[in-house]
Amino acid sequence: MWTAYETPDDLARVESIPLQDRGLPDSTYRVLERAATLWPDRTAISVMSDAARWRDPVELTFGQLHREVSRLAGALAEHGIRRSEPVGLLSPNCAELIVALLACETAGVAAPMNPALGQQHISELLRRSGARTLIAAGPELDETVFAKAEAIARTGAIDMLLLLRPTGVEVTARAPMVDGVHVEYLADHVARGDTAVTVPSPEPDDLAALFHTGGTTGAPKLAAHRHSNEVANAWMLAANTMLDEHSHIFAALPLFHVNALIVTVLSPLLRGQTVVWAGPLGYRDPELYGQFWKIVEHHRIAAMSAVPTVYSVLAQCPVDADISSLRVCMVGASMLPRAVRDAFESHTGVSLLEGYGLTEATCASARSFAIGQPAGTVGQRLPYQQITAVRIADDGIWTVLPPGEVGTVVIHGPTVFAGYVVGRGPDGVVLDGLGKLVDGWLDTGDLGAVDERGFLRLTGREKDLIIRGGHNIDPASIEDALLAHPDVTGAAAVGRPDEHAGEVPVAYVTLHPGADIAAEDLRDWAVAHVPESAAVPVSVTVRDDLPVTDVGKPYKLALRADATRRVVEEIVAGFGIEMTVDTMVDDGTVVTVLTPAAGDDAELTTVRSALDRLPLRWEFADRAGEV
Repeated sequence: MWTAYETPDDLARVESIPLQDRGLPDSTYRVLERAATLWPDRTAISVMSDAARWRDPVELTFGQLHREVSRLAGALAEHGIRRSEPVGLLSPNCAELIVALLACETAGVAAPMNPALGQQHISELLRRSGARTLIAAGPELDETVFAKAEAIARTGAIDMLLLLRPTGVEVTARAPMVDGVHVEYLADHVARGDTAVTVPSPEPDDLAALFHTGGTTGAPKLAAHRHSNEVANAWMLAANTMLDEHSHIFAALPLFHVNALIVTVLSPLLRGQTVVWAGPLGYRDPELYGQFWKIVEHHRIAAMSAVPTVYSVLAQCPVDADISSLRVCMVGASMLPRAVRDAFESHTGVSLLEGYGLTEATCASARSFAIGQPAGTVGQRLPYQQITAVRIADDGIWTVLPPGEVGTVVIHGPTVFAGYVVGRGPDGVVLDGLGKLVDGWLDTGDLGAVDERGFLRLTGREKDLIIRGGHNIDPASIEDALLAHPDVTGAAAVGRPDEHAGEVPVAYVTLHPGADIAAEDLRDWAVAHVPESAAVPVSVTVRDDLPVTDVGKPYKLALRADATRRVVEEIVAGFGIEMTVDTMVDDGTVVTVLTPAAGDDAELTTVRSALDRLPLRWEFADRAGEV
């Protein structure tokens, strides 16, 4: 199953054996079954109850994990869950959630959701998926999440609610009563089940999971993964021979994110690696950082995966332990600022290895190498995935671009998802590529260039381009310049509507704690350091944080909305009319809503005429707020 894969030059040798000849398991359950057969007594997962008790985790061997997953899958099947039926999962990480996620993929289709989402969004995701069973945190694990789940149950949106308990804690309380809904603790549900019930392993083309793609307005999209997608992607990452079967992996990303499933569940299962899981708060637990290097030493952690902000914090934590076991620090989800890389690597002596991927390509599509990688790239394409850049014409025709030329990044291969959930049919969910799939190729929406060896250099998002008077401006050029300032920790540049140029660049930044620098001084810095005058931001705004999606990726639409609101408020103020200006995002477009407090029709006509000269969508609402 394995071939040496440590350097970029190994890619051709890896691909010399067709993927179908490598004997990959047919499903995620078969991955677990194989691990239990090969390493029955080896520790599979070591789960902390919280960061303070990191020395006393709950451990399951591969054999025990297989039995737990099999029993729960059988209990779900006994209750009526069938292969095409989604089961919702709503909980912070805990030992039972790992079991539940794998069991749901075995008996039906897992639909993990971000527990930080609002109740309305969660209800919409359940409705869209068709899930009538929800596995959620019990009150002892997370009172807030439990309250959402119980409230959803009381609306009649689900038929069964199974509650998870905290890791290492016995729960003796009785589950609450909800009319018309079966509510029970998961452990009790399994204990009452028929242990003889077995579930046939899914087929490669069966759906394994529905992952939401993030978003901060409206319900996120649901991307459907097949078992073959997840197994193939997990193998591509497990093939990294920088790590062997005795390596221990640290996991702290939430299990509603594909990275947690593919990188820290399935990939280690393929190699027989032990995964050490943080408590329910994961990287959001402040106490974790004070203990982190001791955890690395105690568990001999060899690899970890996190987002740039985590490494930025770790770069400030004194290394008070032997961390010589740590060899692979993977980073993804958003662009890695050079300052964060330099600070972490100089502080620890461990390289940060970027990756590139998206939910629609299962998880990962490119990986980095400590040596042999061109500067400025996010990695080389993973085996059996094809990545190229294309030019997309107004009529939708794709033209493949030569190596090194910037265009829209597209991906082909066994990890490309099955489509988005757009409805329900008699055989399960109805899927549609919604324009993202063209003849098996995935339009990522990212801009970049791919060289002859498959290394990808990202330049931005198609929708993030700032077009000033017909001139394309890459926001990364502005952001890189501002990030070079010693007081700046984060930067994002977006376009602001402009009467003459269509749009002009503006920038938003975050600063180091205690930094004392004015926004105008940062703009002066940008004047001196942004490589072209057209890209110099007309304003710089300092914020406490930059908006991100529910899965932690930068969310520039919120900043576009803010920039639009500011320019419209300036226009309204210029006419001396009292008017409230709000902006919202509607299907990826910023919409401005103006509510007059006073003013006659002539004054409003003047404002309307001024707004019509700007490239924006706007509407008047009456004084009661109705559009």
